Amino acid sequence: MSGPLSLEPGDGHDTLALRLATPRPPRRRPRWALDDATLAIRLPGHGPDEEAVSTLAAELADAIGPAVHPYEVAALLEAEGLSASVIKERYGHPNLFSLATALYERVPRTFPEPPPAPDPWRPDTLRCLLRGVLFALPALAHLLTAPLWSLTRYAPVLIVAGIASWAWGQALGHRAHLRLVTGRREASGTLFAGSLLGAAMATALALIPGPDTLALAVAAGQSLYLAAAGVLLVLARERLLLAALSPLIAGAAVLPWWEPGPLARAGLPLLALLATLAAAGHVLWRGRTGPSAPHAPRTPVRASLPYGLFGLAAAVLVVLTGRQQPYAVIALTLSMGPAEWLLYRYRGWSVAALRGSATPGGFLLRSAGVLAGCLGAYLLLLLPAALLTGADPATPLLLAAALWTALLLQAFGTAWPPALLCLAAAASAGAVTALDLPPEPVVLPAVCAAAALCLAVCALRVLGRPSPHA
Repeated sequence: MSGPLSLEPGDGHDTLALRLATPRPPRRRPRWALDDATLAIRLPGHGPDEEAVSTLAAELADAIGPAVHPYEVAALLEAEGLSASVIKERYGHPNLFSLATALYERVPRTFPEPPPAPDPWRPDTLRCLLRGVLFALPALAHLLTAPLWSLTRYAPVLIVAGIASWAWGQALGHRAHLRLVTGRREASGTLFAGSLLGAAMATALALIPGPDTLALAVAAGQSLYLAAAGVLLVLARERLLLAALSPLIAGAAVLPWWEPGPLARAGLPLLALLATLAAAGHVLWRGRTGPSAPHAPRTPVRASLPYGLFGLAAAVLVVLTGRQQPYAVIALTLSMGPAEWLLYRYRGWSVAALRGSATPGGFLLRSAGVLAGCLGAYLLLLLPAALLTGADPATPLLLAAALWTALLLQAFGTAWPPALLCLAAAASAGAVTALDLPPEPVVLPAVCAAAALCLAVCALRVLGRPSPHA
C-alpha cells in the first residue's frame, strides 16, 4: 500500500530517503566518504547536518587537530576521496571548503611532539677510551730504555722536539680533517707530506745544542713516532696503532718479573716504532689509491695556524705542569679519552637542549647547564687520579678545565680565542719560570685559572646561541 508523504516545512519531516535497488560495489575509501545505498534528498534552506558533521569531526580528530589552516583539512578530505555529492547530500555543505572550515572549527588544535630523533653525536665510548690509552702508551718506551741512556741529559732535547711535534700535529690534524671533506686521497697526501716535514723539523731541533748522535737518534725516533701515530689517529685507525704498540706493551708488562737485557730494552721500542711507521705507510698508501678530486677547493694554510698555536701553548703548559707534578701529567694524558667522549656528549646534549627550548634565553640557561655538567664531570673524573699522585690537584684540574674548554670551542670552529688565551697563559707562566721570578709556584695555577674562566665565558657567549647547534 502506498500514499503521498507530506514534506511541508515544520511537520518534522525534511528528508526523503529512497533505497536504491542495487547497492554500489565497495570502494577502498573511508566509510564516511562512501556513497551508501541510501540517497538523501535534503530540502533547501535547512543548512548543514550538524550531527553528521560532528560525527565526521570525531572520526578525523587525530588528523585535523595538527592542521594550521582549513585548507589542510580540505586537502585531507580530497585525498580521502570525499565527493562533492556526498558533501552536499550527507553533510549539507555547499562545497569542500565549507565542510573543511566547519571541521577545522570544531576540532581543537593539537600539536603532538615529534618522535625523538637519533642523536647524531652519540660517541663511540670504546674508541674514546682507547684514544686516551694510546696517548699515554709511548711513555712505556722511556720506561724500557731508561737504563740505556741518561734521561736527565737528553730531556731538554726531547721536550723541545715534543713541543714542536705537538704544535705541528695539531695544525696538520686540522688541515687533514678539512681535506677529508674533499676526499681520502687528498687527506692522505696532506698527511704524508705534512708528517714528513713535521718529523724533519722536530728532529732538526735536536741539533741546536750541538751535534750528538744519540740525541739526534732519540729525537728522530720520537718525532717519527708522533708523526706516524698522528696519521693513524686522524684516519681513525686506533686499533691498528694499538697492535703496532704491542711489543712495547709486552716488554713493559714483564719488567716487574724479568730483566729483558739491553738488546730487548732497545729492540722492543724500535720494533714498535717500525710497526707504527709501517702501519701509517700502509694506510696512507691505500688512501692514495682512491679517486681524486682535481677541482676541489683548497682551504688556505693560515686557517690551521690557530690550531698549531694552541698546540704549542698546550704543550708548554703541560711541560710546566710536569716539572712540578710529573705523575699528574700522566693522569691528564689518560683523561684525554673521557674528555673527547664528553665533547661528543656536549654536542648531543646541546642539540637536545635546543629542541626543548622555546626562547633564546631558555636555551642559554640550558646551554650553561650542559657546559657546567660536562666540565664538572670531567674534573670529577680527573680528581681521584690527581689526588693519587700526592700533589696539589689544583694545577692539573685548572689546566684540564682550560684545555677541555679550548678544545670545545675549536670543535665548533672558534679557533683564535682559545689559541690566544692559552698562548697568553703559557707565555706568562713560561716567562716567570724561565726568569725564576717570584712567586713561581702559584703563577701556573693562577694563569690556568684565568684562562679557564675566560674560555668558559667565551664558550657561553659563542655556544649559548642556537645557531652553532642548528
